Amino acid sequence: MGDPRLGSRLKDVRTAAGLTQQGLADLAGVSRKTINTVENGVFIPSTLLALDLARALETTVEDLFFLKD
Repeated sequence: MGDPRLGSRLKDVRTAAGLTQQGLADLAGVSRKTINTVENGVFIPSTLLALDLARALETTVEDLFFLKD
């Protein structure tokens, strides 16, 4: 299971960009299931995947993911 200290705004940023999970997956070169598991905190993305997601959404990794207190 994912790390309870990692927070994610991925779903909010994705939906604000008007993208479906499949749309973001296509842009980032991963499966829709990968996007789903990251959004639901089941899977912690690698640094490379986090950077790819940020690039696809035209934002920064820090805007997508954060450490919970």
